[in-house]
Amino acid sequence: MIKNKIGIIYDEIFAIKHTPPYPKPTFIAFEHPNRIRVMLETLKREQIFDNQHIIKIAPPEIEDNILELAHSKYHIDTIRRISEGGGGIIDDEVFVAPDTFEVSKMAVSGAITAVKKVISKEINQSIALIRPPGHHAFRDKSSGLCIFNNIALSIFYLRQKMNFSGKIAILDVDDHFGDGLAHYFYEDPSVLYISVHEYDFSQVDVGFINELGAGDGIGTNINIPVPEGLSTNEFLDLIDFVEPILREFAPSMLIVATGFDTYFADPIGNGHLTSDVFYNFSKKIRIIADELCEGKIAFILEGGYSIIGLQYCVLALVKGLLNENYASPSFEDLWRNEQSNLSNLEKIKKALMKMIKPYWNCF
Repeated sequence: MIKNKIGIIYDEIFAIKHTPPYPKPTFIAFEHPNRIRVMLETLKREQIFDNQHIIKIAPPEIEDNILELAHSKYHIDTIRRISEGGGGIIDDEVFVAPDTFEVSKMAVSGAITAVKKVISKEINQSIALIRPPGHHAFRDKSSGLCIFNNIALSIFYLRQKMNFSGKIAILDVDDHFGDGLAHYFYEDPSVLYISVHEYDFSQVDVGFINELGAGDGIGTNINIPVPEGLSTNEFLDLIDFVEPILREFAPSMLIVATGFDTYFADPIGNGHLTSDVFYNFSKKIRIIADELCEGKIAFILEGGYSIIGLQYCVLALVKGLLNENYASPSFEDLWRNEQSNLSNLEKIKKALMKMIKPYWNCF
């Protein structure tokens, strides 16, 4: 009997459509179908889909009104009309292709499928390989390569379509602060949002440690802004740091906003992580979830733009969940950087602990 089932949610549409208009190294050009293509090719080459614990799941088509769970009709209509009109550039950080509306809706469906299948206990964990990403999208606008907020929509779907009332913890490990995702649940005490992100002035000074939530949700928004150059040991140390918070919150499900743009070769991130960190991370987070919520985890892809790195990062993540051995590629040993930011990180952690102590017994 197969005790643990891991669903990998994807559609070939993500590896083909929503192509940026500029075939050159501009910011928006990095959000490319090749991101998904290299991950799928790697998983197939490594025979991951032949593993008895792995289940391939295709997301179904959804109606446009599902998008209204988290977005205004104005925003939805704007993306639809720009797509139907042949595409265009919304700002310096968002492009719309003729098929963007179609692909973005399918990305939402992928995220919904990832959480729905786990909550209904059809599978134990899920990995949604979807694009475009979503955690920068707000109710009324797209932002930072994101069209619709995939994770927010998946949670609202659980709440409003499945009558799920349990607590949900979001752990956002993308290199960039998920400003849109945090905004949705800033006053919601039933959703814990924890973000480990590179400190970034370009996001208009958001993502600081003093942004703790508001109203009934005060204390359930926890930001850990880190200096550039975050190393493997430092990243795992931060996961150890937030573990007591996760345990005290005791969620019914854990959603990981899975960004691979902390990888050392990522073109728009400044992390120093190698792929083995995602192996150790997925093993660690599964142990936590096994003890807290029957192992219920949905890993939903956000950023990650190194075509070289993505294939190893996703393989490491899957191998960690499967509790199988993973050997990182030898070229990563040449880069591996454990030069420490620990003194700065300790200052950040101490300051954060002081701020959240009134709301958490574990500190």
